[in-house]
Parts: sequence; structure tokens; C-alpha cells
Amino acid sequence: MTSAELTNTDFTTRDDPFALFGEWLAEAGESEINDPNATALATVDADGLPDVRMVLLKDFDENGFVFYTNFESQKGEEILASRKAAMCFHWKSLRRQVRVRGPVSIVSDAEADAYFASRARTSRIGAWASKQSRPLESRFALEKEVARYAAKYPVGEVPRPPYWSGFRIAPVYIEFWKDGAFRLHDRAVFRRQGEGEPWTKTRFYP
Repeated sequence: MTSAELTNTDFTTRDDPFALFGEWLAEAGESEINDPNATALATVDADGLPDVRMVLLKDFDENGFVFYTNFESQKGEEILASRKAAMCFHWKSLRRQVRVRGPVSIVSDAEADAYFASRARTSRIGAWASKQSRPLESRFALEKEVARYAAKYPVGEVPRPPYWSGFRIAPVYIEFWKDGAFRLHDRAVFRRQGEGEPWTKTRFYP
């Protein structure tokens, strides 16, 4: 399907949210200046106070939406405690957004190892050097840790840290939103009871 065909298609008639998301993401890849796979990730802390930050979607299929992080970071600890999260993709160039909500699982070691090995070497070193979300006394202290791990792994493979892996959101809710004139937007919401269950679709008022 071409961009023009997708733009002119009434997406609210579609029945497969994963296929529709793939088409929208591909189109965003042609129009967004930076990081079409950027998404706002929402979690909640032990007191029920929400947190949100930007991450990069690294994979998706009918099993869910995958991103990677340090499990000892704030978002890592919050997800491990609740096993729930939400995402919001916003593509300003297309005037579209997609919201995703659902339970979270940890990707397999094989998946995490494969993705970690695909990263730039300096990024792999950085994963060892950064005590993510914890106080840092100075930039020099971080640079010292980078140098220490660069010396530890001067050649060959840089192994994946045991605290670094990926999360997969298996959505039970996916909402597609498209800007409309005079705030009369189009919204289609897909819901299901759990992974592998059939989707129900509802068109929402703006």
C-alpha cells in the first residue's frame, strides 16, 4: 500500500491493529525527521505516581512491542514491580498517534543477546558504564567508567550486562488517532482480554 493510498484509506474499517501499526510506522519512517520509532513510555511507581519518558521501539509483531533498557533503572524497576506499561507514539508530520497499553514480559536471553550484539561497540560499553537513574557526581566520573570498561573489553565481543535486557508489551488496548479538521478527529480502539484473544474494535468520538 502506498503512502497516498494509506492516507486516503479509512483506517477505522481495518481489523488487524498490528498490520495497521506497521503501515503507519513505515509511513512515519518516510516523513519524520528523527526517530520515527520514538515512543513515550508510561510506568507507575510504588506510590501510584505515573512516570513517562521517551524510549525507542526496537521490534514489534503480533506478540507485542519491544524496547530495551537497564533493569536497574527507574523504569526497569517500576515495570518489574507492576508488569504493566503503556506507550504513546506521536508522528507530528502525519498528525497521528497510537496508544498501546498492556502487561509486560521479559524478552528471551537469545533476543536480548542478538539485539545487544547489534548495537555500536561504544553503546555496549556505555551499558556497562552507566548506573542508569542513579546519582552521578560529575561527567568525569561517567567518562572514567567508560574508560574502565573500554579497557576491560579492548577487543572482541562485549558481553551483555546481566541487568540489561528487553521488555515486551503484549497489548490489550491499541488506539489509533488521526487529526481531523476543527478537532473532529478519527479514533479507532482495539481491545482484547489477553494475548491471543480476538480483538474487538470500536470507533470513538474525538
